[in-house]
Amino acid sequence: MKKPINAHSNILDLIGKTPLVQLNEIVAPLTGNFYAKLESFNPGHSSKDRIAAYIIEEAERKGILKPGSTIIETTSGNTGFSLAMVSIVKGYKCILAVSSKSSPDKIDMLRSMGAKVYVCPAHVSANDPRSYYEVAKQLHEEIDNSIYINQYFNELNIEAHYKTTGPEIWEQTNGHITHLVACSGTGGTISGIARFLKEQNPNIRVLGVDAYGSVLKKYHETGEFDHNEIYPYRIEGLGKNLIPSATDFDRIDHYTKVSDADSAHMARKVACTEGIFGGYTTGAVVQALYQLNEEGEFDENSNVVAVFPDHGSRYMSKVYSNEWMENQGFLGTKNVETPERIEYVK
Repeated sequence: MKKPINAHSNILDLIGKTPLVQLNEIVAPLTGNFYAKLESFNPGHSSKDRIAAYIIEEAERKGILKPGSTIIETTSGNTGFSLAMVSIVKGYKCILAVSSKSSPDKIDMLRSMGAKVYVCPAHVSANDPRSYYEVAKQLHEEIDNSIYINQYFNELNIEAHYKTTGPEIWEQTNGHITHLVACSGTGGTISGIARFLKEQNPNIRVLGVDAYGSVLKKYHETGEFDHNEIYPYRIEGLGKNLIPSATDFDRIDHYTKVSDADSAHMARKVACTEGIFGGYTTGAVVQALYQLNEEGEFDENSNVVAVFPDHGSRYMSKVYSNEWMENQGFLGTKNVETPERIEYVK
């Protein structure tokens, strides 16, 4: 009898079960043991594959999605790519309202995946009719047989990570994890993982990474939404100018804020020291490890899991471009050389 062909039924079967990898040289100055949860190993190269598949499949199960439906979402790029991928496999149309802060690489990827893309100005208030939040809402109202994913205010965003990412980390560490460090944007990733892990061990410290220019850290500490905290910044998918209900602040113990320049330099350093080609937020989360270490969060018995959300290929025109780094004024902001590694033969 012939053995069956060992193949997955489609690309969506590859979502989840991403590897946990020990970090070495990049964390050598720090105290403790550090591990990266590599979400770039999802087929859409980011953690957002998990919520895209989960939310769409729940909508199908409840009868909300029907043949010919249109999926609409607000995105900085990664969720949009994941939704476009799932839509292709499942036969739905996909329309995305994207922040102009998103890298050209991401926007081109979305269009390449068949999505219709509306690029909206980044530095406007959340309730401005030009914001990507409001544009997505308006499109949903205008288009029949459409659903608005609304990841910032969708409890399923948390539930997807509670049911998948959290259990994976617990199993991969055999329950020895002491700290979780993750970026906070919509908050679904950090909140879902935190809910699961704290059910297993309430002493696990959950540490969120926020951006300067975002309101999340101060809101967590004071309960106050402070408009004065808001100003333009460059990191994509990190921080917010609103308070997402998909963030479970009660499960997060502490936030630290990272800068655009530090995060960009650290992403490059991770690539050159660990061979892990991560995105801008990978740099942000590793920069947070350094800051948290200085704050005394870790000791020699700490087992720290840091979530690396996406892949560096989406930032070739940004943090991995010397020209972009120089235009932002980032070269020379740190004692880090950025050598020219290409030699042209004449």
